[in-house]
Amino acid sequence: MFFSDQLITIIILSTLIGGYLMNSLAQFLNIKYLNPQLPHEFSDVYDNTKYANSQHYLKVNTRFGFITSSFDLFILMAFWFGGGFGFLDTFVRSFGQNTIISGLCFTGILLFLKLMVSLPFSLYSTFIIEEKFGFNKTTPKLFVTDLIKSILLSTILGGLFLSLILWFFESFGPSAWLLCWMASIIFIIAIQYIVPTWIMPLFNKFTLLEDGPLKEAILRYAASINFSLSNIFVMDGSKRSGKSNAFFTGFGKNKRIVLFDTLIKQQNIKQLVSIIAHEMGHFKKKHIVKRLVVSIIQMGIIFFLLSLFISQESLFHAFFVDKISIYAGLIFFGMLFSPIDMLLSMIMQISSRKDEYEADRFAAQTTKDDHSLIAALKQLSADNLTNLTPHPFYVFLNYSHPPVLERIRALQKLGTTKKEITQ
Repeated sequence: MFFSDQLITIIILSTLIGGYLMNSLAQFLNIKYLNPQLPHEFSDVYDNTKYANSQHYLKVNTRFGFITSSFDLFILMAFWFGGGFGFLDTFVRSFGQNTIISGLCFTGILLFLKLMVSLPFSLYSTFIIEEKFGFNKTTPKLFVTDLIKSILLSTILGGLFLSLILWFFESFGPSAWLLCWMASIIFIIAIQYIVPTWIMPLFNKFTLLEDGPLKEAILRYAASINFSLSNIFVMDGSKRSGKSNAFFTGFGKNKRIVLFDTLIKQQNIKQLVSIIAHEMGHFKKKHIVKRLVVSIIQMGIIFFLLSLFISQESLFHAFFVDKISIYAGLIFFGMLFSPIDMLLSMIMQISSRKDEYEADRFAAQTTKDDHSLIAALKQLSADNLTNLTPHPFYVFLNYSHPPVLERIRALQKLGTTKKEITQ
């Protein structure tokens, strides 16, 4: 026995409450850090009214986020200390099914309950907050359709993967964690191909970028950095939101650059090329591969630790569950692992922000046009009502990208107009 049930309870409670208090403090500091004075770098894309509106948007979302996180914590604590896990385990066992079926039911019911708790908040965020600030384009019909598709996909893909994990732990004993790790590697890599080709088109329409000056400019730039690119897609992001973005997905011949249709409407050709250059920079600098490798290593560590704790009686007693089961052990270990997960998340955020700076430098140096990237970042911020002056502690906890003002100032220091970069 590694830990007593009391120690496990203390660890998980400390993480849950500590994380909640830390995030609440970060939100409070973030609001207090707001500066009514518009940074001069944004004077060409913001007026006083729009800047005030962006800060109001932040305040509304922060208040809503605080209410949501407080409610989620309350529900989890009530379910836990009210014996919800024990009751659910007894209910699932009453059907007399095998471990895999029982595990799918146990996990499925928990996820369904979580969905029911979060659904009213999701509806309010989409149809009240986002609608109020002019972003929402989602219809009630589309919201329901998206929800049904998400549930079906989670049931099919998640159910298959969970079934495999349960079978490994039930059948192979001490070596199960290694088989689970191998399976997770295959799953993670397969998802890189399945998502852009099969899953994303279920939610959005992807059309090849039509021939014209924009496509020619992108292909010309891609050729200049020896980037093989045949797939440039436009996604109908406008059917859900007025916000805009671009992203890179897939590997090898399946890799693709995706531009939101809203982004194309809001940016000129030079700015769009600079955004594409940033995304290609992530690929050229091996950021995507690095993140994939880190994820694979992290999964291996998780499965190894899981194999040590999954049959510990104290872990189940901490959640008021009398009988040991693989499926409940997966859930409980996930909560016990949360302190390490929180730490790893912070480290990954730091690494991600570093990668974003590097991709910005790559884009500015290879296009020899830092001004267009700066203009693109400013326009994106204005169109999405981004917080221009977030508190450093809030950034540390929550930002995968550096604050836009810091990115712009870093680009301004480069003076890249005539610099070259080694490929």
